[in-house]
Amino acid sequence: MDPLSTKFAALADPTRRAILARLVLGETSVTELAEPFAMSMPAVSKHLKVLEHAGLVTRGRAAQWRPCKIEPAALKEVDDWLESYRRFWEAGLDRLEEYLGELQAKETLEATPKPRKTAKRKSPRRAPSKK
Repeated sequence: MDPLSTKFAALADPTRRAILARLVLGETSVTELAEPFAMSMPAVSKHLKVLEHAGLVTRGRAAQWRPCKIEPAALKEVDDWLESYRRFWEAGLDRLEEYLGELQAKETLEATPKPRKTAKRKSPRRAPSKK
């Protein structure tokens, strides 16, 4: 698989997204990461391995402590890919909004009552007086 597909596959799982959300707050141990989840430590480790393989997380070693941290640069590739589609959809939605505005303006003009042309009354001609 290509690196972007590997990242998306890792992000597809809600548990892994929750782990990343926690790591945004800072480095933490695997034990602390596992606390909110109703799963075994080996299961959490498997999720971390998937995230690590995708380059989204790194695990270190400091004596007994094994800190995990997020790799924001790895998410940049995902963000860049999504950005091109965001621009595409925003441009399309902007065009749609403009078109709908034109239609609405046209409907408003057509619905506005036009002033009636009133025929001017001509004053009756007076017959010339006979004197």
